[in-house]
Amino acid sequence: MLDKKATDVLVLQVAPLTSVADYLVIGSADSDRQTSAIADHIDGILSRSGSRARSIEGTRSSQWVLMDYGDVVVHIFRNDIREHYALERLWADAKRIAVSDERPATKPAVTSRPVKRKKVSAKKKA
Repeated sequence: MLDKKATDVLVLQVAPLTSVADYLVIGSADSDRQTSAIADHIDGILSRSGSRARSIEGTRSSQWVLMDYGDVVVHIFRNDIREHYALERLWADAKRIAVSDERPATKPAVTSRPVKRKKVSAKKKA
């Protein structure tokens, strides 16, 4: 989600509260287009890793996209829709798992220099 600039990303551990899923992942987007882009990105990454969605709903309007991967259910909301449904309040008893919006700083590329080797004269070798 963060790769496509989702905001307020939250992971809720709901396993002790329901048998529907172990985790809910919730994130927000500024527009329908961004919501759709986030959903496409998640589905693409998980499909390449071998995880197929059981169901994806809401892609037509892209105001609220729900992606069911079995143990993990992903909700991608447009900001105003997320405020209206307030899933965080509905699942207030769930354990919240922190998600950092910070990206690790990229390290500058290290260029290797040829190692200068000392020449050993034939006299020293013997």
